[in-house]
Amino acid sequence: MCISMFLFMTSFNLILPELNQFITNLGGKEYKGLILAMFTISAAISRPFSGKLADFIGRKKVIHIGILFSILTSLIYPISSTVIFFLILRFVHGFSAGFMPTGATALVTDLLPENKRGVGMGIWGTFISLGIGVGQSLSFLIVKWFSMDGLFIVSSLLAVISSICMFWVDETLKEPKKFSWKFLKVKWVDVFEPQVLPAAVVMFLTTTCSGIIFVLTVEMSTFLHIENKGHFFLFYVISTILVRLFTGNLSDKIGRRQTLVIGITILIISMILTGYSTTIEAYTIASIVFGIATGISSPTLFAWTADLSHPERRGVGAGTMFIAMELGIMTGSFSTILIYDNTIATIPTAFWIGTSLAMVAVLYLIFHIIFKRSIY
Repeated sequence: MCISMFLFMTSFNLILPELNQFITNLGGKEYKGLILAMFTISAAISRPFSGKLADFIGRKKVIHIGILFSILTSLIYPISSTVIFFLILRFVHGFSAGFMPTGATALVTDLLPENKRGVGMGIWGTFISLGIGVGQSLSFLIVKWFSMDGLFIVSSLLAVISSICMFWVDETLKEPKKFSWKFLKVKWVDVFEPQVLPAAVVMFLTTTCSGIIFVLTVEMSTFLHIENKGHFFLFYVISTILVRLFTGNLSDKIGRRQTLVIGITILIISMILTGYSTTIEAYTIASIVFGIATGISSPTLFAWTADLSHPERRGVGAGTMFIAMELGIMTGSFSTILIYDNTIATIPTAFWIGTSLAMVAVLYLIFHIIFKRSIY
């Protein structure tokens, strides 16, 4: 399951560093923030459907639907000739992220024993981070060796292999039902799982930072004359994996909320460091600190969501958490459209948006620890 997720994450992250240049070549450099925003909008829209379907027809079927979207859209990218067509394609591609991770997270939650969720989600999150880091850091090399069209083909092939890996994974939903069109009738109860609200709030506030990072680190690499646009994520993935080796069971020992306070405080530091990086050395250090922050926070949020989810609504619970993540990334990427004007002077201001919301997340957690009695 982890290998399949790694390949899937690598697939769509592989193309991300080159898309800013791709849309610029199409004449739409002012729409760079929409590259991620369009993707996350459709991912968020599809979460209620994928979460409900995961709880009815099975986790694996939902996973395969998501992977299929990824395969097809990656193959269509090379024929994009207008900004509008490209952005529509980004919107369609987002359905892959709306389905695959929702079904996969519900499946993994089914497998993990309650007393080892922190460790298990740490392993799970490590493979997700690996996919992000490996994909973004290899993007430059693949374009250099095989061209942009080759990059899209490699992305599609990785998604195909991800789907093949799923044949070795057993379905964990007991008594899955045969698909019925009535399952696509989504009510509010299918969109939102109230029990996971605390984790969803923190997820939203912190992933605004990720939205800003995804859009602007590509630009910062250009300003700093770094040829590999995935430079930031290369060092990020190394540090996030190392920190998870040493802190994988931290939230199982001291609590989810307490661990998140530590992780998000480090996230705040990383955002300030990144926004004010003017040298390659400072930029690299900032990426390492960001990796440490996500290495602590990300698996803890997954584990906290699993703790809070009702056993029979884990698909909806995972969907709620991912909707919050998509809304956060969308907010972060949209903020760059309003602030960033393709000059390095406006980058620190954009990063302060994410920093401020991360500070709110820490305050929320402290309030939650003081006033909400919970074993989690």
